[in-house]
Amino acid sequence: MEMSRNEMLKRITELDFFIIDLHLYLNTHPDDSEAITLYNDCVMQVKELRDQYNMHYGMLLANNSTSKQPWQWIDNPWPWQKNYNFELTEGNS
Repeated sequence: MEMSRNEMLKRITELDFFIIDLHLYLNTHPDDSEAITLYNDCVMQVKELRDQYNMHYGMLLANNSTSKQPWQWIDNPWPWQKNYNFELTEGNS
């Protein structure tokens, strides 16, 4: 099933948060093989999502995305602008 742009951004944000959380956990539990596997899986998932996002919607981050010509990073709206951000409201998870 194809994700919408907003669904993709939300999932990327969720995975990035979880990766940071796992990273901090692994700093104090370096031998937890289950956490390492989960961390690696999440890193691969978010990489794949970022690649899909870049292919369909343009550059998500200027420092780790390739650009078609002309330079796409200046195209509006940027991912952090309000109309491409999701809002957490009651009932959303």
